[in-house]
Amino acid sequence: MPEIADFSLIVPPLLKEGDILGIIAPSGPWKKDEFQQGVSILENHGFRVRLPDHLPTGKGYLAGSARQRLRTIEQIWKDPEIKAVIPVRGGYGCLPILDFLDYQFIRANPKLLVGFSDVSGLLQAIYKYSNLLTLHGPMLTTLNKCDKGSLAYFFDRLTGRATLRLSPQGLKVLKPGNGSGIMTGGNLTTLTHLMETSYEVSWRNKIVFLEDVGESPYRIDRLFTHLYMAGRFKDVAGLILGEFCNCGNEKEIYDRVLELFQQENFPVWAGFPVGHGKKNLTLPVGVGVEMNCAEGELVIKL
Repeated sequence: MPEIADFSLIVPPLLKEGDILGIIAPSGPWKKDEFQQGVSILENHGFRVRLPDHLPTGKGYLAGSARQRLRTIEQIWKDPEIKAVIPVRGGYGCLPILDFLDYQFIRANPKLLVGFSDVSGLLQAIYKYSNLLTLHGPMLTTLNKCDKGSLAYFFDRLTGRATLRLSPQGLKVLKPGNGSGIMTGGNLTTLTHLMETSYEVSWRNKIVFLEDVGESPYRIDRLFTHLYMAGRFKDVAGLILGEFCNCGNEKEIYDRVLELFQQENFPVWAGFPVGHGKKNLTLPVGVGVEMNCAEGELVIKL
């Protein structure tokens, strides 16, 4: 088991034009056209792209063997010229390689890591054991699917130009009140599977955001109910529901969440633009945030 970091949060250096971005393949297989479209978007925004010696493209439901997927992370992270790390895509595959990462080396050589979906597990592990700020946001093969606002915010976040006050249109305040705490979260299914592992990050006094894709309403209900019964929502500072794409009627999800948390004191928002849809704002994991319900504004204290 890796040693838990007990230092102050490390914020990796921000990017500037001409910096090199490294590509990793920790999860599922990918399509060449989507891959090339993502590379072109990064290059068109003034960045250079570097691949590991061997980037596995597909082995069933995985990009490659566990060793191949791990090797992409190791090689890219050891390259001193690379300033940020971007996975090709999510899917599944991060969980089996978490035990084999060198978290001390990652902590000593901080780089911006951005991703979501299955990569939520990797973000959580590196935050916990390397004490490194990570970014929940688009990956290489999803960049071409983002709307203009999310894509612009992605690059603004990488370069430090992003606004720290977010007031997204369509935000729903399901339960009012203000909340503040360290932000954490990601994909609901992935984070549920981290429960009772050494990579689970406590939600106590945290602002937690959750999203998912392709899960039927009863499965979303089961995941929330499981986490609730296991006490994972006890003493959270606030809950933010992102998009639940292709998960049935979102109102059913919201109603079930309100039913679960009707006696709790923390605020609950829904419809926040984060997740598998076209709107996927890049959020920092590990920094303080404030939910201002009166203004419908998320304030990032970075």
